Amino acid sequence: MGGATLAAALIRLGLVDEFRPIVQPVVLGAGTPFLPPLDNTLNLRLLETRRFGSGVVYLRYERAQP
Repeated sequence: MGGATLAAALIRLGLVDEFRPIVQPVVLGAGTPFLPPLDNTLNLRLLETRRFGSGVVYLRYERAQP
């Protein structure tokens, strides 16, 4: 997408059906959150995971129906 601000706007409008975060096991201590605070809680359902030899984890979620 175009960054956390654009992503948050699209999520608020209900235009995002899937989330595919990739988690790198590094602690940096600062930075911009991937998702800024949202107005409502996101209910997600885990669809898939993959673990790579480097320690990176791929996660795939879909928006759960309320």
